[in-house]
Amino acid sequence: MSKKILINEAADMVKDGMTLMIGGFLAVGSANKIIEKIADKGVKDLTVICNDASYPDKGIGLLIAKGCVKKCIASYIGSNPIAGDMMNSGEIEMELVPQGTLAERVRCGGVGLGGFLTKTGIGTLVEQGKQKIKVNDEEFLLELPLHADVALIGASLCDKHGNIIYNGTSQNFNPLMAMAADVVIAEVKDEVEEMKSETIHTPFMFVDYIVKA
Repeated sequence: MSKKILINEAADMVKDGMTLMIGGFLAVGSANKIIEKIADKGVKDLTVICNDASYPDKGIGLLIAKGCVKKCIASYIGSNPIAGDMMNSGEIEMELVPQGTLAERVRCGGVGLGGFLTKTGIGTLVEQGKQKIKVNDEEFLLELPLHADVALIGASLCDKHGNIIYNGTSQNFNPLMAMAADVVIAEVKDEVEEMKSETIHTPFMFVDYIVKA
C-alpha cells in the first residue's frame, strides 16, 4: 500500500495541543512545505521539539512567528529574534537543552529507554529541577526521554516502500526523530523505485506517510 499523501492531508494530521518533532538544522533537512501549510491553518498550542528556532520566515521559525507554538524545546534560538522576543515576553515557553543532550533524549524516546546520565550541565542553569545521581562518587544529571505525537522530517530521497536517504548534513536529527513519534511524516524531494539496503538511513517501518515536495 502506498504511503504517499497530499501536503494538505499531512498538515491536517497536526492538531491543536500536539507535540511535534521537527527535524532540521536552521531549516536544512526540515519539512518546510508541510510546515508552511500547518502555519497557514493556524494550529495553536503546539509543543515543538527541534534543534533550533530556524529563521522567522521558514521552518519552525514560521510556526513561532505565527503564534502556533506554546512551548519550544531546542538547543539554539539565536538565529530567530522573534523567538527570543517571545521568550522574554513570556508569550512562549522555551526549554533550552545542550545539543548533544537533546539528541540523546530523542534517541531514548525512540528506543524505549527511561533516560540517561550526563555530566553536561552540572553546576549550571541546566541542572535546575533535575534529579542528580551519584556514580562512583561523581554527580550526573538524569535526563529524561522525549517523545512526540507527530514527527516531521525532511528527506532527500525515498523509494516505493518508504525507505529514506538524507543527503549530507540534512540527516542531522531526522533519523532519531523518525524513531520517537507516534506518526512520522516525511517530506521528500525525489523518489526512486528501489534502494540498496546499505544506503538506507531510515527504514520504511519507521515512516508512516510520504509527501512529495
